[in-house]
Amino acid sequence: MDQAQIEVRVLGSLSQISAAEWDSCACPEVADGGRPLDPFTTHRFLLALEHSGSVGRGTGWQPQYLTAYLDGMLIAAAPMFAKSHSQGEYIFDHSWAHAYEGAGGRYYPKLQIAVPFTPATGRRFLVRPGYDSVGMSALVQGAVQLAADNQVSSVHATFCTEAEALAGEQMGLMLRQSQQFHWLNDEYQDFDGFLAALSSRKRKNIRKERAQAVDFGGEIRTLTGDDLRPEHWDAFWQFYQDTGSRKWGVPYLTRQFFDIAHETMADDMALVLAERDRYPIAGALNFIGRETLFGRYWGCTEHHACLHFELCYYRAIDFAIAEGLARVEAGAQGEHKLARGYLPTRTHSLHWVNDPGFADAIKKYLDAEAHAVGEEIEILTDYGPFRKSNPEEQQ
Repeated sequence: MDQAQIEVRVLGSLSQISAAEWDSCACPEVADGGRPLDPFTTHRFLLALEHSGSVGRGTGWQPQYLTAYLDGMLIAAAPMFAKSHSQGEYIFDHSWAHAYEGAGGRYYPKLQIAVPFTPATGRRFLVRPGYDSVGMSALVQGAVQLAADNQVSSVHATFCTEAEALAGEQMGLMLRQSQQFHWLNDEYQDFDGFLAALSSRKRKNIRKERAQAVDFGGEIRTLTGDDLRPEHWDAFWQFYQDTGSRKWGVPYLTRQFFDIAHETMADDMALVLAERDRYPIAGALNFIGRETLFGRYWGCTEHHACLHFELCYYRAIDFAIAEGLARVEAGAQGEHKLARGYLPTRTHSLHWVNDPGFADAIKKYLDAEAHAVGEEIEILTDYGPFRKSNPEEQQ
């Protein structure tokens, strides 16, 4: 296919493109009536970030959506942002920025192909079926050309799929590897079936934690779709503010985001609430994909033993088993997840750096980092909670 036929455009808002057109590349799999693989690159999610003021002016996330057209038809798109800082990305490049600026360079602004505030693996180069290679190539070339023309330091595509990572590396981008903790569904029929796969000690510990968690004096409910009510978001906003202020200083999402998401994405969310006397005291918000439950936010106004583990990890496993989902992604970091059945899993990102000398230094760093990540995953997996072949472990 002649690359010259493809026109690459930058959109300052998703309001400039219809949901049907964007989603034809972002989630073509919904044509069968099912869910998107993940909801985070859908038109409705990204537009909710815009309309709520969570991204845009004053946030350091300025939309620069990249689109590629062939004979007037959208064949590829990417959620791209001009960034004036490195917050809300979860693939940390603060040391790169400090080093480059210490040497007299200007690291910001940079271009970020990502879902803001969302460390969840998914496609970042959204390509219409049948245009995989040419579509991704157009987006990569378009992003790099835009950065070069505007003397922008770098382009980053974070939490992309492994297939995108390998393809991007073939196109000359630098591959970075990190790790998260994911729970994998081995066709378990129920939570007890999952527990049966664990060593005796870990199995007893989880049962003890679940018993402690439900002893807070109330009930725990998982709400989705029509069961969600506006007042639930009033409560969850308090939880989110508490967690956000402690972790990031200022919460990334605005209050309005949850109102918009309630109107446009209720079926994409599963909210786990702990309530006493019908008053919510803690909550965990998950987003539902076609094969994956994505754990995103947690918070509380009261602290109770093991309630965090129950709402964020064990209820997520319950939901995934009940819905036949293949995995639970529990967000960034957290080695405490290992003992609760979440195993280390490799994640990927792609990077282009304008300055050749700086790019060479980063490449050497990434090679060493990848080796360290591989070793860590191997060690952590060996310390996982699942039964070993040693008969003593199965007692």
